[in-house]
Amino acid sequence: MEKQMYLLLTNTGSLLTRLIKLYTKKPYNHASIAFDSQLSEVYSFGRKTVRNPFIGGFVMEDVKAGLFKQADCAIYSITVTEDQIQKMNHVLKEFEAQKKDYRYNFLGLFGVMFNIPIERKNAFFCSQFVAFLFKESNIIDFDLPLSLITPHDLQSASKFQFIYEGKFKDYYNENKAVLPFHFVSVRRFSL
Repeated sequence: MEKQMYLLLTNTGSLLTRLIKLYTKKPYNHASIAFDSQLSEVYSFGRKTVRNPFIGGFVMEDVKAGLFKQADCAIYSITVTEDQIQKMNHVLKEFEAQKKDYRYNFLGLFGVMFNIPIERKNAFFCSQFVAFLFKESNIIDFDLPLSLITPHDLQSASKFQFIYEGKFKDYYNENKAVLPFHFVSVRRFSL
């Protein structure tokens, strides 16, 4: 049975995003992955606290608050099999169990700038993490090293279908989940 997964690309307007955008010249510089169109569970590598961009790691992002409130976004879907969803759930469960050991791969961002792959143990930046999930789940195999994958590279993958582009709050308000977020998130890692 086939299902849809979602790629969320955002421009939050934060200082770090603006600095990255100066280099990339692309509209979106943060990538996340979600299991449903309501974006009730969104995973990435990013800030662990809203106020400090330098403390980062594996996060389940709260798209109802913080930097997402005023963000611009693009949303894409991809068709996956139940087996691929199971594999991704397994990988995410491992990240969740060891999340204190993971950190943000700031050095990897410099590697992208100079086209030099910089892979570090237990360290990812957002698009590297999303690409890792897709590769580990046998959904997409990328030609580039994962530590060079940008949000634009994800967006350009031919398997994605465009869903929406605009203000995140407008999309979210039109597609809210029926259940509150904390009820939905509990079930994701049960296999």
